[in-house]
Amino acid sequence: MIKRVFLLLFFVLVISQFLRPVKNQGSYDSITTFEATAEVSNEVKTILQNKCYDCHTNSTRYPWYMEVSPITHWMSYKIDEGKEHFNISEWESYTDKQKDHKLEEFVEVIEKKEMPLKPYTWIHKELSDQEAKTLMNWAKVMRSRIGKNNEELQTKKEDSLPKKDLDTTAVKEVVTE
Repeated sequence: MIKRVFLLLFFVLVISQFLRPVKNQGSYDSITTFEATAEVSNEVKTILQNKCYDCHTNSTRYPWYMEVSPITHWMSYKIDEGKEHFNISEWESYTDKQKDHKLEEFVEVIEKKEMPLKPYTWIHKELSDQEAKTLMNWAKVMRSRIGKNNEELQTKKEDSLPKKDLDTTAVKEVVTE
């Protein structure tokens, strides 16, 4: 009985080696756009490249162990999940409100030390306190800029609305009658 179970597991593992998920290998252009529009400094860029981009962009660098099943399937799932929460490659498609919310969550998960995920840090190391502080400071600055942009847009909208001229004499006559 035990022999059959191990034999079955062996065949499942062998078959899973040939049934691989689609790799996350999109263009790096969207990341470059994000880095420019989000005013990412070289220091922040280095941290993001080393700790975030593999799971939060459409372009993943696959290490050797990603060729081994079932790790391939598990990591593919985790990458899809990471992109669902925050996909840097989709930054330009987010509204300012969504960007603000994504950055708010970004700061929160770093403060709680929930990111990067523990299995990722076994090989790639955790964020140092200085790296975490650098990322959180950058995200907070970006949030304040997004807020200022929204205020400026709202002011411009209000200024561009047509102003109705009231005939004050007609209003006075109606009020006095």
